[in-house]
This record gives sequence, C-alpha cells and structure tokens, in this order.
Amino acid sequence: MRPPHNAPLTRLLTTALALLAHLPRPAQAVFRDEVGHTDYHHQLLGLPLRETTFFHRPRRDDRASLLYTLSDVGVVGAVNPGSGEVVWRQDAYLSPSSLLGGGGGAKGEEEREEEEEEGKEAGWGRFLRAGEGEGWVVSAFGRAVHAWDAVSGRSRFWVPLDGVVRDLEVMEMTESGPGRKDVLVLVEERGGASVLKRLSAEDGCVVWEWRELTRDLPLQVSTNVEKVFVVSLKGAPGAYNLKVSVLDTLTGRKLDEMVVGAKADVHGKEDVMFVGANSAAPIVAWTDDARTTLRVNVLGTKARQEFALPADTVAVEIHAPHLVQSDPHFLVHSRTATGHRGEVFHVDLKTNAVSKAYALPLLPGPGAFSTSSNGANVYFTRITDDEVILLSSQSHGVLARWPLKTGDSKASAVHAVSEVIKRAGAEDSYAVRAAAVTDADDWMLIRNGEAAWTRPEGMTGGVAATFAEIPESEDLARSLEQEAHSNPLEAYIHRVKRHIHDLQYLPAWLNAIPARVMSSILGTDVRSTAGKLERDSFGFHKLVVLATRRGMLYGLDVANNGRIVWKKRAFPIPKGRNWDVKGIQAHDSTGQVTILGSNDDVIVLQSDTGDIIEAKAPSRDATTQATALVDTSSGQHLIRIGRGGKIGELPVDRAPRQTVVTRGAEGELKGIVFVPNGNSSYESVSWTFSPPKGQRIVHIATRPAHDAVASIGRVLGDRRVKYKYLNPNTLVLAAINDETHVLTVYLLDTVSGQVLSAAKHDGVDSTKPIECAMAENWFVCTFFGQYALHDNSAQAVKGYQMVVSDLYESDEPNNRGPLGSAATASSSLEPLDVPTADGGVVRPAVVSQAYILSAPVSALQVTTTRQGITARQVLAYLPEAHGIAGLPRVVLEPRRPVGRDPTAAEAEEGLLRYQPAVEIDPKSVVTHERDVLGVRRIVTAPAVVESTCLVFAYGLVDIFGTRVAPSFLFDILGKGFSKATLVGTVLALLGGVLLLAPVVRRKQINMRWQAPM
Repeated sequence: MRPPHNAPLTRLLTTALALLAHLPRPAQAVFRDEVGHTDYHHQLLGLPLRETTFFHRPRRDDRASLLYTLSDVGVVGAVNPGSGEVVWRQDAYLSPSSLLGGGGGAKGEEEREEEEEEGKEAGWGRFLRAGEGEGWVVSAFGRAVHAWDAVSGRSRFWVPLDGVVRDLEVMEMTESGPGRKDVLVLVEERGGASVLKRLSAEDGCVVWEWRELTRDLPLQVSTNVEKVFVVSLKGAPGAYNLKVSVLDTLTGRKLDEMVVGAKADVHGKEDVMFVGANSAAPIVAWTDDARTTLRVNVLGTKARQEFALPADTVAVEIHAPHLVQSDPHFLVHSRTATGHRGEVFHVDLKTNAVSKAYALPLLPGPGAFSTSSNGANVYFTRITDDEVILLSSQSHGVLARWPLKTGDSKASAVHAVSEVIKRAGAEDSYAVRAAAVTDADDWMLIRNGEAAWTRPEGMTGGVAATFAEIPESEDLARSLEQEAHSNPLEAYIHRVKRHIHDLQYLPAWLNAIPARVMSSILGTDVRSTAGKLERDSFGFHKLVVLATRRGMLYGLDVANNGRIVWKKRAFPIPKGRNWDVKGIQAHDSTGQVTILGSNDDVIVLQSDTGDIIEAKAPSRDATTQATALVDTSSGQHLIRIGRGGKIGELPVDRAPRQTVVTRGAEGELKGIVFVPNGNSSYESVSWTFSPPKGQRIVHIATRPAHDAVASIGRVLGDRRVKYKYLNPNTLVLAAINDETHVLTVYLLDTVSGQVLSAAKHDGVDSTKPIECAMAENWFVCTFFGQYALHDNSAQAVKGYQMVVSDLYESDEPNNRGPLGSAATASSSLEPLDVPTADGGVVRPAVVSQAYILSAPVSALQVTTTRQGITARQVLAYLPEAHGIAGLPRVVLEPRRPVGRDPTAAEAEEGLLRYQPAVEIDPKSVVTHERDVLGVRRIVTAPAVVESTCLVFAYGLVDIFGTRVAPSFLFDILGKGFSKATLVGTVLALLGGVLLLAPVVRRKQINMRWQAPM
C-alpha cells in the first residue's frame, strides 16, 4: 500500500534523494585514477622559430642546458632536451593584470585574434633572448617586453611600450661589469619615431633612452664591445638604403651616423636577412632582388663588400655566433630549388675586411645549418636527409659525421639549433644534439644522428576537427551489401561460406581469450588488436580528424591516449597565410572525410589511413563565406555558401531539403530554399532578417547535428507535464549595439524567418567574448555585462554572466497551447493559420534566468548522448584557469525558485534555491589539474553507451580529449568495481555448494530411514 503523500518521513526521504540525485557530483569530473586513461593531453608550444630558439644554461654553475623557444603561436617555454617534456611555458599574450595579481590575465580569444591580425598587417616580430650565464630570458611581442625566470618561468618584470617592438637584444658587456647584462629594445612608435631603450635586467627600469623622429623604418639593433648600432631603412618604399646610427653604451648619446650602400640597394626589410648582435665584429647583410649578390657591411664602417651567390638561389640565411668572445666567423646558407650549400666567411678585426674562407658542397634537399659556440671556437652543424655533419669555422675539415636515423619519419629538416660538446680526454671526440623543425611541422631532437624525441608541434593552430567512426572492413561491407541484394537462399549460402572463411581467424581469437579474461578481471587494458584500428562495443574507439592553419591534417586515436595514427600535408600554405577551413564532415558509411576551404579548395581523404582521395588546391581569391551540412535525396552533404550568401544552382540530388540560412552582403540573414528545374535546382530567398539599425551580429548558435530528445515533456513534481518546444528549425542570434552597449538575443524560426523571442541585456562589453549554445528546448548565452545588486538598479555592477532560457509550448502545465488545440497540423511557413490571443505568431513560452560566473568562459558546447536520456552539461573553456569546466544543467536551471526554498514537489523535481553566483567547482573541471592552453573550439560525439559523451578540444595551442558522464556511469561498470571479488565470491559459493551437497543428500537419506514418532 502506498503511504500518504503528506507523510513527513516519505517527503523527507524523497526530498533528500532528489537533492542528492541532482547535485553536482565529483563523478562529473575526472577521477584521479582515470587521468591518462579516459583522457589525453598534448601539451604543445607551437612551431619554434629559428631566430627565437636556442640552448641555454639557466644556472651559471650547472652544465645542463634547457631548450628555449618562442613559437609562431606566441608561447614562450623551456623544454628538457633529454626527454622532450615541457619544463615551463607561458603565454606571450599575457596582459598586465596577470602581473598585478589580476588572476590569470590571459586575453580573450577575440582580442587575441584582433592582435594577431594587427600584427600580421604591421609585420610584428617575435623575439626571445638570453644572457650568457644568466638565469633569465627576455621576450617581446607587439607592444610589451617580458622577462622570465629561466628555471621556473615566473615573470620577473613586464614593461609596456608606446609602440611596436622591432628588435630585442641583450648587452653581453656593460660598464657595470660582468654581473650586469641589460636589455636593448628598439621600438617604432605610432608617430613614426624610432626609440631605443636600455632596460635594467634587474627590474626593467629604463637606464637611458634614445629617440629620433625621422620617419625612417627601424630595423634592428646590435652591439659590440664599445658601441651600440641602430640599423634603419632610409628612403622611400622600394628604394631604401641602410642607415646606421652609432650610440654610446653608457649614455645612449648619438656618436655618429652613416649611410651604407647606394640608394635602392634595399627594396624592403625582407631583403635584410641578418644583423649580427653581441659580436666582436657585428655585420649587416642584405641581397638584391634576384638573389645573385650578397652585400656585407661591418657595422661601424661605411664600406660594403659584395659576394656572388650560387646560381638559382631562392633563399639566403646567415648563421653567426652571438657572443663577443667568439671568433668573427659566419656562414651563408643558400637554398636552391633542388638543394642547398654553405659558404663560411671570416672577418678581420684589424682591417674589418670580410673574406671567404671555404665553401661546402651543394647537396640535394632543403637541409639545415646551425651554429654553436664554445669560448672562441665556432662550430657549424649541417643536417641533410642522410647525415649530420659537424664542421669548424676555421677550416673545411669535417670534425665528425653521423648517419641520420629518424625511424619511420621521412621528413627533412627546415631549420635547427644545436649544442656541441667536446668530450674531455679525446681531441677528436664530439657530441652534438640538434633541435630541428621538419617540413612535416614536427620538432625533433637529433642526438649524434639519432632521433631522441619528436614533438608534434604542428597540431597547434587547429581550425577544424570532427569525430569519425573507424570504417569497417571493405570486404565485410561489400559482402553484407551483396547479401542484402540477393534472394534468401543465395544470401544464406553466401553467409555460410563467409563464416567458413572466417574460421582462419579462430586460433588467434582463441589465443586472445585468456588475456581478455584476465584484463576483464583485473580491470587492465590489453591491446589485443596490436595497434589495429577496430571499433569497440562501447563506442569509445573513434578517430578525430584535425586540420591546422598550416595545411596539415592529423588522425588521432581517441581511445589510445590521442595517439597520432597518421598525418598528411593537405596543401602547401604560403608563408604569412593561413588555411581557412569553412567546413568538415565525416561520412561514417564510407569512412571518408570531406574538408572545404574558403578559397574554393577541397580535400577528401580516408579517415583511418589519411590517404587523399580527391584534392583541389586553394585558388587566389576567397570564394566561400561558409558551409552548411544539409539533407538531400542522396544523403547529407556539405555545400558551399559564396560571398554575399549566394549558393547558386545545384543538381537535384544535391539540393537541400530544408531552408538554408546564409549571411548577406550587408550582414543580414537570408533563408534560402531550392526550387527544382529539370535536372538542376535554383535558389530562392524565402525570407530576410536584418538587425535593427546600429546592431551587428556577433554570434549565431544552432542545435547540434545529433540532438536526441528522450522526452517531449518535463514531468513536474506534482506529476503534471510541461511540454517542450521542440522546433528543430530554430537558431539563436546575438546582436549588439556598440554605442548603447545593449545586447539583444533573438530566437528565429529558420523556415519562416519569424522572431520567436527576443531579450535585451544592458551594459554589455562588446570587446569581451559573447557566445551562445543551443540544445533540445533551451539555450545559453554568456557575456560580460552589468547586473543589479540586491534588486537595486542604482547599485549595478559588472561581471561575467550566463543567461539560460527554456522553451515550452505553454506557460501552464498539461497545456500544449494553441498548437495542441489546432485542428490541423501547423506549419512554420503559415504560422498565422493557428489562432492566438493577439492574432500574431505562435511563440514559445520562454523561462529565463541569469547567473553570475566566477570566471570568464568561452568555446561553449553542450554534451550529447545517443538517446538523449542522460542529463546535459554545458562545456566551457576557462581562459584564465586554462581548463574546461562542465557546468551541470541542474545548476543552470532557469526555473529555480527565487527568494524562497523549493517546495516538496519542486525538491522532488530536483529544483534548488536560486543563487545568482555560480562558482566553478574544481570537481567539475574535466581537465583535472592539467594546464590546457589556447582552446578555441570544443566538439562532442555520443558513444554507444548512453551515459558517456566523447569530448575533443582544440585551438591555438593544446589538444585535449576526454569522456564525460553527466549522469554517472549507469550503464557500464566503472574501474572501481572489483571484478576479482565478484569472481572470487562466485567461486566460493560454487565450492560451498559442491562441499555441502553430499552432506545435505546424506542427511535427507538418513531422515527417511528414521522411524516416525
């Protein structure tokens, strides 16, 4: 018999169980024993640059060196040369708030992207330098200079600047003695002034400053033992000559000025390929347009010397030491279309004459040279496709050579840095380790010709990614298709033959049974497939195809710690440009992945092998504005959306069945439908939505491609039902007015273009990220705006907010509204056919609530499962904490009672009392203690088991993947389940039954022989 509804004990137990079931659980994050098992993390730095990568001893008395770099994605860090592990890393985009105790201080993704674009247009450089024997390194990018502790990576000082940094150097010798090595910063200010600042290495204070307003282009700064040289370009664009300003090291006073070379010697700053620094005889070198002549000038003199370059030279690099005690020798590396060669030059310190010492032979392939110094000795290391060669700058004799052994990698070195150690007790014994960047965008350390480790730094700069199923065997798929298209008898005979043929795999399967049984009992992993890609019964074993802005493609095995299965270069991307991917789609039935770019480029490849099936290189013009995944009569396909939102004619079998929403030339939204016309179909604009004057669209969100709905309604605590508004043809649009700082969030019907709801938010900062995400019958938006404190608008403060909105068919439970009472089926194209109270469009009932977040979030994504039964989580990247948080849907519930405790029915439903502040619970951070840097997008995919969702995060720097279970693992046994105990209990019970069975049988027999009383 059911107890009374108002029984106190029953109500108390029901409330407690409901609260416990809906509270955020530690299971939503990653357990400590699951780290590295269910998740993976590629901790990356970015592709190292030749000018900002070097070996350096962080401690004067320590012989061990670290490998330092400032990468092309703006990350400065140190790597252990022995293992390749990151010792420390920092974001070069750190804002001043991080150094003033602001907590994190990483700039927003939009702000960072704007700075990147500004830096490309202005030609910003990246600089990283270290003082010999000093325990710090100094970096510069954009308009700031940072100094870092070389061992820990902690910030020593930060200096903001009024202009863009053009060069950064360390003064190896100063008047303060050997213990003081200051920093020289060359800055180009906005008004055209060239400024050189000498900063104290202790605290970044300005020792002296030199300023010159001539509108010359500052290029680089150099020093020798006595003077400081500032090299600038003088003249008009395309007809420059070099100007060298000589300054006093003590005061910064200008001592001399000289013009080197004739007018029009230099056409642009890219022609000046080298300016030596901290050398006993620093030089400046440049070439002509045709790359036929090398011109060299020793700084401090007016004479220049010319040397002929090899025929067909396409690129020139110069390698020279950066220490004042090193011999004044340098190497000219010339690249041709088919090979490379080197020439070594000496500088006479007495006459300042430059002479050619010797030449190295021309070898095929790109090759790489690097420089290393040990006191006065200068060594050059040459890396070819076959060997590593060590040379002395004194003569052409080879000191040592090793065959190059890089394993399965066939990549060639593009540039490298090296460290040479002469072994004690042996005159001709050397050890060389070189860190080389390959043409496959890998960073590899080569120790005496053998590859010690490889870091896949090319995975940084991700622009698109998708999950892909591991394709089944083509033979099996072909056999199943043949059986499906034959009569039952032939299909049965074919299947019997196939099963007989599969008997050859039976011995291997039987041999693997003990290992599988033991792994099941002990809870360990056994790679029974020996590296072979195979699907698993839980759906965890999938592939991720990642595309980067450098034109590289990667296939990752998400069930094997994110192992790189294959990598391919899709297209060679010219320097200074990025691969702009507009759409990516995985065809699970065929095992193929299609990628469309903005420049009419397309590539189709096999997901499990990376084999390219079809490829079309990018054109010069950007023709594609976006892509759309549409349903057609021949299946789902990606279609291109051209500039101005135009699609053009499509074949009938490729024409979308639904309305395609595009962006017009003026920023408006257009609904495009396709009208059949013979064998083709043409586009027709069905509706247009233009934001009000002054508003601009900042973000658009739609429901995920896989958005399963388990229930059409929500059961309340009193057993009534609120029916969800489940219109698949909806999108959320966020538009902001930059003048009034008002953000308007629209809900649009994509079939009719009608505005279903609109909400305004005041005081929103348009420079901060504004993002939305949508799923099922609800959506969320996050922004930085103002809110009233204690219901008093006069005390409005600002903070990061997240607004959650639920959509229902009616405000009242058990009422489906006008749609439920309609006599006929309704249509979005004719919404007025259904009567409403005001005679307007049928709109959903919207329930919204705002929450204040304790930290900014970005890259919003909603978890998805196979059937949609599992509770949802909102995944968001924390740019300041460098983590990914999973915010439970129950916490972001807009129906939480305000100003009161929940009633018994509400508590049974799982509603909590409304609290405006939402703290990011560390237990809800799915990245655990990992430092995940630079995430810009998060993609999710359902597993076969309903409880689990696969997550993959990528972006500017790191790669991270994991599995989340928002409602805990209710359909799969966890690692904490003791299978050994279960098996032992069953065996003990079996043994007890076997032992007690004879005793029981004997007792029954004896009882029958006993005489009745």
